[in-house]
Amino acid sequence: MTTSTDFDIRRIGGRIGAEILGVDLSTEPAPAIIAEINSALLEHKALVFRGQHLDDAGQLRFASLFGELTTAHPTVPSVDGQPHVLPVDGEEGIRANQWHTDVTFVRTPPKASTLRGIVIPPYGGHTLIANSAAAYRDLPEPLRAFADKLWAVHTNDYDYAAPKSEKAAEHRRRFVSRKYRTAHPVVRVHPETGERGLFIGGFAQSIVGLGPSDSRDLLRLFQSYVTRPENVVRVAWQPGDLVLFDNRITQHYAPDDYGDLPRLLHRVTVAGDVPAGVDGTLSHVVEGDEAAHYTPATA
Repeated sequence: MTTSTDFDIRRIGGRIGAEILGVDLSTEPAPAIIAEINSALLEHKALVFRGQHLDDAGQLRFASLFGELTTAHPTVPSVDGQPHVLPVDGEEGIRANQWHTDVTFVRTPPKASTLRGIVIPPYGGHTLIANSAAAYRDLPEPLRAFADKLWAVHTNDYDYAAPKSEKAAEHRRRFVSRKYRTAHPVVRVHPETGERGLFIGGFAQSIVGLGPSDSRDLLRLFQSYVTRPENVVRVAWQPGDLVLFDNRITQHYAPDDYGDLPRLLHRVTVAGDVPAGVDGTLSHVVEGDEAAHYTPATA
């Protein structure tokens, strides 16, 4: 469709994803354009901007138009000299090949994430993004009613697969150097649209009040709805592309299918609020701190 601000929004998935055509992010877009992009983000959940070729400063400038920025990560170091930029470097063992929502192990996960393609392998290395609101709507009514009442504990310290290299092992040690456990509602109400979405993913490790076996079975059941093919869009990267997705109502996954080839993205995240469940109850810390060094107090 064509918008009133003369750029195009082209759907790339039946339930999630759109490309934004005709917007140059190398200069700050007008407020009306940002408002329309935000509306498109709320509708499509994930937006792709092709061939922008931004540098770190440009990515930071664009991400900041959607809110205050977090620092790069609660535990993992940033790009040198860029405290808000996280390197996602396949050669450093940073391969996010599990379904997850960014940083849900803290009380205030990011509102939105931006990823910028810098070094892209000639094959593989795509990013899959799933619509967790569509997943919730797909649940049979008895399962939706059950999920509405459940809470899950998310943590950055769980039973990871054995690292494949010393670089990967070092990344894991940094990742878990400070332990976080946070209880979030299994069904999160989106603060802007009011949509309900399954707020789980790889960091969700247990259901409050249930044992390990029952927790795993329930989380796998709910997760199977998130990752149904009809709820997923696949982004095939080219150098210079930028992807913006709503971290409050999506999950994503980067298949580890490019062997020893280099792959480098930079991530910048926008600070979010405290998730709320169907009854309005807010998430709370189980172990660790409020991660104030990561999420600004004003967020």
